[in-house]
Amino acid sequence: MSVKTDTENKKGALVLGQLPQTSAEEAAELEASCLKEAWSKNAWEDALKDKNAWYAGAWLDGRLVGCCGLWQSFEDADICNVAVDQTLRRQGIGEQLLLFLMENGKKRGVKNFTLEVRRSNEAAIGLYHKLGFLDEGVRPNFYDSPKEDALILWKKQETQG
Repeated sequence: MSVKTDTENKKGALVLGQLPQTSAEEAAELEASCLKEAWSKNAWEDALKDKNAWYAGAWLDGRLVGCCGLWQSFEDADICNVAVDQTLRRQGIGEQLLLFLMENGKKRGVKNFTLEVRRSNEAAIGLYHKLGFLDEGVRPNFYDSPKEDALILWKKQETQG
C-alpha cells in the first residue's frame, strides 16, 4: 500500500490529509465502529471548527479508513479520537496517520504530545511506544463500558526523533 499526502487519490493508495468539516459524519461513523465512547456527528462538527484542534484523515479508494486529532494548548497537544477501520488494522495506517498528525502538530508549534489509552489495548500501546511515547501515569477508571484505567503516555521534545 503506497502512501500519498496530497489530494490525488489513486486506487489502492492511502491518502493522508487534514480532515475537512464535511467529513464529520463519516468520522463519527468510523469512530463508532471502533469505540464505545465515540463522539456524535455534532461533536465532530464542533471539533473540526475549533482553532485549537487539528484532525488528520486517511482515505483508501476515497473512503475514510482512519482518523485522529490533536488539541493544542501552547506547546503541548493531546492526541485524541484515534480510529482505524477494524478490517484494515495492522497494515501501518495508524502509524502513518499518527506520524502525519504529529508532523502537522510540530508545524503548529507543538513540542510535546500526550494521549490516554486503555490499559488492555496492547496493540495501540505497542504502536505508541514504537513512536517514542513513554508511560507517565495512570488515570484510574477513566473509561466506561467496561470500566478500565487509562495509561497516560507522553512524547516530549527531548524524546522525539
